[in-house]
Amino acid sequence: MKSIVSALSAAALGAATLLVPGVAHAAVNYVALGDSYASGVGTRTYISSSGSCQRSTKAYPYLDAARLGANLTFVACSGARVADVTNNQLSAVTSAANRITVQVGGNDAGFSSVITECAKPAWLGNCDTAINNAQATINNTIPGRLNGLYASIKSRASSAKVIVVGYPRLFNGTDCNAGTFFSPAEMTRLNQTADLLNSKIATAASGAGFSFVNPTSAFVGHAVCGSPEWINGLSNPVSESYHPNIAGQAAYANLVAPALTKD
Repeated sequence: MKSIVSALSAAALGAATLLVPGVAHAAVNYVALGDSYASGVGTRTYISSSGSCQRSTKAYPYLDAARLGANLTFVACSGARVADVTNNQLSAVTSAANRITVQVGGNDAGFSSVITECAKPAWLGNCDTAINNAQATINNTIPGRLNGLYASIKSRASSAKVIVVGYPRLFNGTDCNAGTFFSPAEMTRLNQTADLLNSKIATAASGAGFSFVNPTSAFVGHAVCGSPEWINGLSNPVSESYHPNIAGQAAYANLVAPALTKD
């Protein structure tokens, strides 16, 4: 009888062990790469040691790492282009990494300067030319840059699950901000440009065997002037403008989390 009880106790203990979250699972080592959308610019609250990179505890990598109980290496940096990720962030990716997010490409397309140009009155700015130039870069230059970066990530952490994150449309069709002069046609073209960038990012991600998270549909109704607004309009300081706010980063975290946890 004693041996049967011992066997049953051992079986119960084993079952309990399997049910305890985190037990019998490898540690999650999560590396977050990217630009200001990944670092959390727009949330107005930053980790002081991150300096000009403006990393926030409200950014989706930080939120999702907490959900996963992951060891987070957070190297996303405001202003980063693909080359900056390669030169300044990629060293954080090692064979120990088993979860990686990367969100980059918007600065390569020059979105900040395009938005600045298009925000001007029509007689003062040249929005169409700025958008045309951005679309040409997205079509002709950015795919090759992304292919190179994704190949480098794969070579450094071949067994990691890599999630590539896209960009939302910035506008709902209404410009409610004093000091900006976006026409309906300009907002439509800017949204189309975001869609174009996402399509190129998605194609490059698929080619590398990575997952792609597209935020477009989730942010519909919540862009600049939305209700509630998940993307800041023209803000003070201006660097906070046209970036996800705290609610927007929480929305990103909800979108990215399933991809991070999926086997």
